Amino acid sequence: MNQKEMDKPANTLNNSEPMPVLFIGHGSPMNAIEDNEFSMAWPQVAKILPKPKAILCISAHWETLGTWVTAMETPRTIHDFGGFPQALFEVQYSAPGSPWLAQEVKNIMKKIKVGLDQDYGCWSVLRQMFPAANIPVLQLSLDYTKPASDHYALAKELAPLREMGVLILGSGNMVHNLSRLVVKGNGLRDLNKSFGLDWAIEANALFKRLINENRHSELANYPSLGNAVQLAVPTPEHYLPLLYVLALKQENETVSYFNDQIVGGSLAMTSLIIDDDLKNAQYAKQMPLGSN
Repeated sequence: MNQKEMDKPANTLNNSEPMPVLFIGHGSPMNAIEDNEFSMAWPQVAKILPKPKAILCISAHWETLGTWVTAMETPRTIHDFGGFPQALFEVQYSAPGSPWLAQEVKNIMKKIKVGLDQDYGCWSVLRQMFPAANIPVLQLSLDYTKPASDHYALAKELAPLREMGVLILGSGNMVHNLSRLVVKGNGLRDLNKSFGLDWAIEANALFKRLINENRHSELANYPSLGNAVQLAVPTPEHYLPLLYVLALKQENETVSYFNDQIVGGSLAMTSLIIDDDLKNAQYAKQMPLGSN
């Protein structure tokens, strides 16, 4: 779908089957420019999914007072990190925005504001998944004043977008504690080697069990899940995008996992697709999505 089509009023767009929903463990910013087992899985996933008409990304790296959505026709690429090679700062992801779709999101969610640009939690993943940068991209911010249960409830309002061909993508990490990061060998070059501390492995396994059993209220009340989870989620911003994705799961849908590994001791790359049973079975035939 081109920009002209995206700027049509909603009633001129044909509804489609619900798009799948994705949660991506994005990890290090270097995954935007490196070819490793995690970043190489992202374009594989993009190839087996239906092509979206637009993408709405909820990233761990855009926290605001109130909820905001990007509404620029040409969002800028924000390099919201430091200490990495210059090549990473030179990356530009020039996917168009869609003021029309931003307005549609505002119509659905009511109390929402308009913001700008794309942070690395969004473009680092999309650059690998959709390198042509020809699909309109919007971002939805995380209101840092709201508890996790409010984010989960807010996410349910986004459900009509799936019927309009919009891919809703959460970008964060289920387990994310940089203060406990263990980098061995060649520093950042070895960050993506599989290695998890005991509490990180325990928390990641618990999260997946609760996801598989549809125990979303417990996931939204994650501080009550014990010491391992408190270590895994010391701050909420990388965990909340997962709740946005889970809130959109329908009764007939299942979850498939990919990139299911912990790196650096305390960073889970675990990612998932939500779709119906038949489609998830088809995905599994085309790509090893299961747990490692």
